[in-house]
Amino acid sequence: MSDIKLFSINGQSAQELEAKTAVLEKDLQHHIERHMEVLLGVRFLATEYSTGKTHKGRIDSLGLDENSCPVIVEYKRHTNENVINQGLFYLDWLLDHQAEFKWLVMESLGKETAEAIEWNGTRLICIASDFNKYDEHAVQQINRNIELMRYRYFGADLLLLELVNAQTVAQIIGSSSDESGRRTAASASRDKTQGERLAEASPELVELFQAVCSYSEQLGDEVQRKELKLYTVFKRIRNFMSVVVMPGKNDPKLLVYLKLPGESANEDGFTRNVTNIGHWGTGDFEVIIRNQNDWLKAKDLILQSYEAS
Repeated sequence: MSDIKLFSINGQSAQELEAKTAVLEKDLQHHIERHMEVLLGVRFLATEYSTGKTHKGRIDSLGLDENSCPVIVEYKRHTNENVINQGLFYLDWLLDHQAEFKWLVMESLGKETAEAIEWNGTRLICIASDFNKYDEHAVQQINRNIELMRYRYFGADLLLLELVNAQTVAQIIGSSSDESGRRTAASASRDKTQGERLAEASPELVELFQAVCSYSEQLGDEVQRKELKLYTVFKRIRNFMSVVVMPGKNDPKLLVYLKLPGESANEDGFTRNVTNIGHWGTGDFEVIIRNQNDWLKAKDLILQSYEAS
């Protein structure tokens, strides 16, 4: 059980706020869906999505995260081990019906967004009042991107979401293709992948990349690293950093995008405001790392983004 306690402090007195679960599962689902982008970093697509007559199911919530990865969210008002099995059932259905999901994204968010779906990052988020040790162990044994989140209501208007456990895998499907076997526009892109750019990078740039990744992963037990087609992302519940390797012969560098206010960048060749500039990754604050001195300066900025996420 969660041991998190929340207190209201007023002058000389302190009062513990009572932790409660949702009266109805639908209440929890409604609150999450209404504020999904703020709470989870996921754009809401559909509620109670039918999986058809053959599959005979309804996915609680469908969305697309800030890295363009499909997301399934399943809810349980109380502790219930079935939420994981149920979510996995729907996750397999989704990966077998990519064209249907792509059409849903196209109708809701537009063709360009639909063409950029990152299927290898497809995620399942299970939200329940609690999970037991067997749930947490089971998640680590399953080759899927699964996150367990515990929720609690405090008082009249406070909702707590706590990331209990997460399993991140390098790849969950063999290729980015739709049901008819055609390659998606994202996989057919002429842009070199992060892996291809890393293979071309100098040993010095690779060493810088590894240093950034190692430092970021050890910031907290809840940090998740995900290798996407064009960049590497680090997240808690939401992204706090994206890293793009740029191995150009004349100016090899790492482009790091942080969730800090873009307007606070100095525009000095080390940091830049990219709020209105297209770029890979997420975040409006760009940090350019070319050498060890840049990396030493970047550490504090990465920590700030992590703590703010």
